[in-house]
Formats: sequence, structure tokens, C-alpha cells
Amino acid sequence: MNTDEGTFCLVLHSHLPWLLHHGSWPVGEEWLYQAWTHSYLRVFDLLHRFADEGKQDVLTLGVTPVLAAQLDDPYALRGVHEWIGHWQLRAQQAAQRWRGDALLRELAAEEHRTAVAAAEQLQTDWRHGLSPMLRPLVDAEVVELLGGPLTHPFQPLLAEDVRAFALAEGLADTRLRIGHRPEGIWAPECGYTPGLEHDYAAAGVRRFLVDGPALRGRTHVARPVGETDVLCFGRDLEVTYRVWSPKAGYPGHAAYRDFHTWDHAVGIKPSRVTGKQVPPPEKAPYDAARAAQTVHAHVKDFVDTVVQRLRDLREQHGRPALVIAAYDTELFGHWWHEGPMWLEGVLRALPEAGVRVTTLRGAAEAGHVGDPVELPASSWGSGKDWRVWDGEQVADMVQSNDELQQRLLRTVAKIGSTTRDPAADQLVREALLALSSDWAFMVTKNSAADYARRRAAEHTDRFFLLADALDAGRTAQAAALADQQRAADHLFGQLDARRLQRSET
Repeated sequence: MNTDEGTFCLVLHSHLPWLLHHGSWPVGEEWLYQAWTHSYLRVFDLLHRFADEGKQDVLTLGVTPVLAAQLDDPYALRGVHEWIGHWQLRAQQAAQRWRGDALLRELAAEEHRTAVAAAEQLQTDWRHGLSPMLRPLVDAEVVELLGGPLTHPFQPLLAEDVRAFALAEGLADTRLRIGHRPEGIWAPECGYTPGLEHDYAAAGVRRFLVDGPALRGRTHVARPVGETDVLCFGRDLEVTYRVWSPKAGYPGHAAYRDFHTWDHAVGIKPSRVTGKQVPPPEKAPYDAARAAQTVHAHVKDFVDTVVQRLRDLREQHGRPALVIAAYDTELFGHWWHEGPMWLEGVLRALPEAGVRVTTLRGAAEAGHVGDPVELPASSWGSGKDWRVWDGEQVADMVQSNDELQQRLLRTVAKIGSTTRDPAADQLVREALLALSSDWAFMVTKNSAADYARRRAAEHTDRFFLLADALDAGRTAQAAALADQQRAADHLFGQLDARRLQRSET
């Protein structure tokens, strides 16, 4: 197949914070189950179909350890089945409620068919969780897998020892689940601080993502960072924002299903976007055929955009170019109902247009590597700096996290290293959950900010209660507290606090 136009990499980042046992609606387990059934099932179905066709290097897939822990958890597997049962009942209720409208009646029928199919997939292919679904894709090199730190903390704001520990444990957790230790990571929030490349090199990380502005838009090649051989790959915003832009991105098209408008009597979204200024009661009913036609038009537009971008970059730099588009996996299906259909269309149409589609590893092996670069402090958040995670709105959380990390290192240093201590392990677990980057993001963006503050405070309070007991030598109390905390937060069962001690030496 002709691939003269250049190289394209699609990178998907799959992540949700730890939600199990921490509420259901409007934020909590429901968030996980919606993303699981609306995004993960559909994206993995596409990837397994590509695998059946013998395709390799389809895309680069990041899966955070904290998300993998939830999708492998037996409690979550039971919970999502129950949620799907309610989904089927809601679809049946919608069919009765909407029986006078042909479009909505068909939408209700399709919702029911989708819910039934999801239940069947989870009872068969997904019956043991995510890991058995992901490993064959990695084994067959259909995808390149990216890992990351355990609970998705914003790395630039971590103490060096905590940062190294969270990353090493995250990579080890992925190897335990999948049988492969990732060579690349999606750094949480694409957060970077100068010198982080040395941490990556020490941990065996060879590739990571930054946002385009960190490279001043020069994203047409990967670049070694500083004096290391660790490569950074930059997101091409000119291409990525064809989808992602809140002002002009594809998901906001009038024909697509509206994410924000619900029929609350049945808990199903009945409308198409219709218009950005149209109030919910006046939005038109969703028309699947109209949406499918729009998907085809947007596939063509995206492919044309990629091809033209590659041609422009080749002319500008005098060499075959690389374009990277990177998105949250949850965009495809959960946030953007038609997203998986668009995704498949693009991945099939780009090679037909003469574009080589591959992974970050494949792009590096093909020679898309330029001169070394010194990166500035950066992220993919607002302003492309750290303001989302260390700005005025979350200054109290930043201070609390600093105090927590100092206490964590002091307390762990005092604990004997000869015998594993479940209370110390739980102390580290609660600390890492408190340090999740999601809480500050949600507060700064005013997205379920109360929930985020409550979660951060809850884990912080549990941490300090346990730290006080351990520091005072109240071993029985510490053991009892740890048992209580594990009832809600029993993830990463292999986590061993003694390894944090060793990372300090």
C-alpha cells in the first residue's frame, strides 16, 4: 500500500480515578459503568476486529493502572452487570414513553439492543475483566501499550521519591496484569518538569507524550530530551483540534447526539445537538441516519486535514513528517456517541489515502526522530502550564498534598523493613489516592468540584489517621484502621510500602 504522504499516530488515553465504593450518582460508579459500556466495549470491539483482520500497529493505547484495577475488580464486574440491567429497563420505559415519535421509538429500541449486547459481551469476552481483553492485542502488536504512575498523580508536583515510586509501581502493575512492561507512558495530564526525563530513563521509559506547545508546535518528529535517549512525542494541535476543540470540534455538530440533554424520566439522552444556543426542551429528536451521514463527512474532512498537514510539514522541513493526534478514550462513545464509528472510519481511510498509520514505537523505528530538545515546564491543561493543578483555586489542596508527602516519607522511613506491614501498605495506598491529579482538575474546572474536594479530603484524612497510629506505635489500632480503609480502597494488592523505603535510599 502506498504510504508516501507520511506517518500518522493515533494515541488514546484511558483513565478514570478510583470510583468504586465512593458513591454512584451523579459522580461515582455510574461514571465508570457509562464509560465501560459506551466507550471501552466499543473501542475494544473495534480493535479485536482489526486483530482478526491481521492488522498491526493500529494505534497507541494508554491504560492507567488505576483504571485497569477497576476494570479487573470482581466488585466492578458485578456492579456493571446490575447497571446494564437497569439500562435495559430504562430503554423499555423509554419505548413506552416515546411511542408516539418514530425517531425516538427507534432510539429506545436501539438502546435496548445495545444494552443486551453489552451484557452478552461482559458475560463472555469480558467475564474476567480488562486484562484478558487487552493482553492479546498487545501480544499481537495490534496496539502499543502505554502505562503510567499508579493513581495518575500530577508528577511535577510530587516529591522525587514519591514520583519515582509511583511510576515504578505503575509500570510493574501493568506488567503483572498484561505480561508486558510498557516502554512508553502517557504522563498524567502530559505534565512535565525539567529533569523528569532522567526519572524516565531510570525507570526504563523510552517514550512519552507532551502537548504541542511544549515543542513550540514542532511536532513533526519525536525528539530526545536533554542528554538522554528518552523520546518525547508532541500532540499536533492543528489536527487534534479538528475533533477536540470545544468551539468547532466534530462532536458539537448539530446532527450528533447531545451529551448534556436527558429525558430524566427514563435516564436516556433523546436529542441531537440541533444548535448550540437551542435550549434542551426545543432540541430535535436524535436521528441515527442523519448522524451516520455526518460521520462520513467528518471522516473525509479529518483524512483530508491529515494529508494536507503532512504535505505542508514535508515542504516546510524537507523530510517525511509525523502527525500525532491524541485523545481521551472516553471521548469515543461516552462523550461523543458517534465517536467509535468515526474512529473506525478514520483508521481505515487514512491508509487508503497514502498515510502510514502506526504507533509511537513504529514512528521512532521508521526514523521520525529529530534533534535533542530542552523542554519547558508544561502540561496539556489550560494555558499549557500547571495552573490547573497548582493554581489559586486549588492552593489549599497543593499545600495539603505537600504535607502529606512529607509525612508519608517520614512515617515509612520509621517502619521496619524486614516484614511486610499491611497497615503501612494501606498508608501508601491512601496517600497515592489523595494525590490523584483528577481532584484538582475537577475543582479548577468546576466539574463535580464538591465530589473532588470530598474525595481528596477523605483520602487525606484516612492517611493522617493511619500515620498517627503508626508513628505512635499503636499497631493494633493501625491494623484496625487499615482493615476498615481496605473495605473501600482495596486496589493494588501487591503494593508493598517497603519498596518506597528502598526508593529513598
